[in-house]
Amino acid sequence: MHNTIKPKITLVGAGPGDPDLITLKGVKALAEANVVLYDALANEEILNYAPKNAIRIFVGKKINNHAYTQDQINQLIVDNALTYGNVVRLKGGDPFIFGRGSEEIEFAESFGIETVVVPGISSVVAVPASQGISITKRGVSESFWAITGTTSDRKLSSDVALAAQSSATVVILMGMHKLPQIVSLFQNENKGNLPVAIIQNGTTAEEKVGVGTVDSILEIVKEEKLSSPAIIVLGEVVSESNKLKGFYEEFLSNEIIR
Repeated sequence: MHNTIKPKITLVGAGPGDPDLITLKGVKALAEANVVLYDALANEEILNYAPKNAIRIFVGKKINNHAYTQDQINQLIVDNALTYGNVVRLKGGDPFIFGRGSEEIEFAESFGIETVVVPGISSVVAVPASQGISITKRGVSESFWAITGTTSDRKLSSDVALAAQSSATVVILMGMHKLPQIVSLFQNENKGNLPVAIIQNGTTAEEKVGVGTVDSILEIVKEEKLSSPAIIVLGEVVSESNKLKGFYEEFLSNEIIR
C-alpha cells in the first residue's frame, strides 16, 4: 500500500567524530529511518544505529571528489522521502554550522514535506574542548568567532581579517590549505606571539595536535605532518589548556634558548 507512505525528513548532526558524541535524539531518529543519506562521516559506525534493512546512500563530498552536487543531494532527499517515507539526512558536526543543512531543509519544505532538525555537537566547540581548550574563558576570552576557511568561491573569508583584530578566540574550519594567508593576517595585527593549536581528526582515535604561535605554526605543521581535516584555534585560551600547558612551557623555554 504505497499510498500510505508519509514522507518525513530528519536532519541529524552526527557530532565531531567520536561516534559516542551523537545525541540520543539523533540515535532515536536513525533507529526509525527507512533511508539514510550520509556525508563523509568521521566515523561510519554511527550508521549501525539505523535498521539493518534501511537503505544507506553515501552523498558526501570529499575534496576533489564530489559524489553529488548540492542540488542533486536536495533532490535525492526529497525523492527518497516521497518513495520510502522516513529519511534521515546525516551530516557531520552540526548540520547548521557550515553544513548547508538549511538549504536541504528549505528545499524539502518547498514540497510540503515534514522536516525535523536534530542538532549535533559542533566540532567548533567539541574539538578544542577535547584538548582542554575552553574557547571562552572568564578574564581571557569573552567571545569566539567560528569561520570557514573556504567560502563558496574558494577564497578565504574576509571575516578572518576582522577576527584577527579582535580579542576573541578564532576557530577556523576547513582552513588548512589557507593557513599561510591566515598567519599573515594575524601577523599584520602584530599577533605573532598569539598561541595557536591545530587539531587534526579531533575526538577520534586518529587525533593529532600541533601547538605553537602564529609565527611558528607553519613550521610545526610541517614537523608534525598535520593536514586536513583539522581545526585551527587561535587565541590566548590555547595556552590556558591544562592538556597543552606542557607544550607551551617547553615551547617558551626553547624560544628563550634560541
